[in-house]
Amino acid sequence: MSKVSSYRFFDLIVASLTAIIIISNVASSAKIVDLGVTLFGFWGIPPLRLAFDGGTLLFPIAYVLGDVLTEVYGFKATRRAIWTSFIILAMTSLFFFILSILPGEALWEDRAGTAAYNAILGGMSTGGIALASLSAFLAGKFSNSIILSRLKVLMKGRALWVRIIGSSLVGQLLDSLVFVFVACLTGVFSWELFVTLVLTNYILKTAIEVLVFPFTLAAVRKLKKAEGIDTYDVGVTFNPFSWK
Repeated sequence: MSKVSSYRFFDLIVASLTAIIIISNVASSAKIVDLGVTLFGFWGIPPLRLAFDGGTLLFPIAYVLGDVLTEVYGFKATRRAIWTSFIILAMTSLFFFILSILPGEALWEDRAGTAAYNAILGGMSTGGIALASLSAFLAGKFSNSIILSRLKVLMKGRALWVRIIGSSLVGQLLDSLVFVFVACLTGVFSWELFVTLVLTNYILKTAIEVLVFPFTLAAVRKLKKAEGIDTYDVGVTFNPFSWK
């Protein structure tokens, strides 16, 4: 495979992936949404309130873009995109932290105040959301990409829908579990919301990715044609920390 920088749309996809990750992390820190809907309980599990962090609606698109990257450009390109995104996410978190320790102007303190800033953006400024997202993405997105890549070789490029949805079921589950666990551990979310957020995140993220699959399929086909590439990861090292 030649250098990914030589392709026309790779940088645009990475930029979009980075923007979505940052926006969804800010949204996750800023608000928890409750639609007032309760799912019926089953197998002795009490009814589940449909509440989710603000980034849940947007973050699945990051998985869609990751699927497109893996399917078209291969695992090594996806690995590069993931680390690029999180280096920028770490810089964003550092900026919010620096901003949080700077003294507030008097009129702003009366209107909003440092306490409000910390309550809304504390997850970003303390690094809680960034750490949760990084840990979840390492577990979820890399497992998703590895499974998708391996299945492509084993299935000889057939049944894309099976590969994308199947790998996403695993990746999104790990992502939801790790993200909510670390976010609760760092005080971003309450432990009382752990089960609700994990299940709701998983259900919504998976549903969104399934719903947008026709667009994913169209994007994959157009990109392969436009770039003149269809990468099969034969002999690739699937180590997230390797650059070979």
